[in-house]
Amino acid sequence: MIRKILLWLVILVLGSPALAAAGDKPLFASSDPIRITIAGPMSTLARNRAEEPRPATITVAGTAQPLQVTLSPRGITRRATDTCQFPPLKVRFTSPPPADSIFAGQKSLKLVAYCRSAEPFQQYVLLEYAAYRMFNVLSPASFRVRLARIDFVNDDGRPFITRYGFFVEDLGDVARRNGMHEAKLPDLIPINSLSAHHAALYAMFQDMIANHDWSMRAGPKGEDCCHNAKLIAPARGVAAGVVPIPYDFDFSGLIDAPYATPPDQLHLSSVRQRQYRGYCMHEAESYAVAAQMRAAEPQMLAALSSTPGLDPKTIQRATDYLGEFFTQIQSNDTVKAKVLKTCI
Repeated sequence: MIRKILLWLVILVLGSPALAAAGDKPLFASSDPIRITIAGPMSTLARNRAEEPRPATITVAGTAQPLQVTLSPRGITRRATDTCQFPPLKVRFTSPPPADSIFAGQKSLKLVAYCRSAEPFQQYVLLEYAAYRMFNVLSPASFRVRLARIDFVNDDGRPFITRYGFFVEDLGDVARRNGMHEAKLPDLIPINSLSAHHAALYAMFQDMIANHDWSMRAGPKGEDCCHNAKLIAPARGVAAGVVPIPYDFDFSGLIDAPYATPPDQLHLSSVRQRQYRGYCMHEAESYAVAAQMRAAEPQMLAALSSTPGLDPKTIQRATDYLGEFFTQIQSNDTVKAKVLKTCI
């Protein structure tokens, strides 16, 4: 009897993570790359960046049944034809994917596709994917991503291009995973509405990758909050304990895309130049976050180095660049002297 009880306890303890994962949507339950074919009006999408949804299909390798979707261009900079040959996409499923599909439970997803066909642009996409994965190491309040090797095919059956891209988790799913809700807030929110810990984490991570293209409190002119940040909160309609979640890292110094420029108001010479833009009132939380990041350095660097398709030279350059940041946060004294000196 005792042996049976002990066996039941072992199964319960060891099985609980699997049970938690079983209720998860399969697309983001694994980090293994997937192989898919997207067939649709690719040439039209490359030429015409209007938001009009266009019918297409997604077929997962090893399956016979294509999933019916619509594709529409999204974004700002990468949507412009003079920046990218092909835009990021919004993928909407026109009917629920079957329960045995890797896309089961999905309604709409962001897809970061290739920008230009030249090989260096594949490295930029993969570095951005790695940046999401590094933030996943630091917090479950983050967008999960799934890498895909994508065969883009025109609707007449002609191959268009094969490139890496990645899907980004829906904000509603991020909120539910964290027992929170999407926060619908006005175009400028008070600092004291933010979770101090998560605001410090957001700012320190952005400093690590040298991304200045964001605001965790305000959106672009005429739009709701925020710029390259999504917000979740403990309850609907509650503007307290709000968690900012970063996304869109292509303007960061870590990626160093050729079209990326630092904001004029910061007077930086390069996107590779770091300037901390967190809040001075979160100083204590910044020290705690720096300690957390020091402890997580091996896991974050592993998320980078294990990214499929990244060139060894790209990995080394990115690792060296991140190493400069970890030198700056090696102690509270260096955090204060090297990072927090530009807090606002």
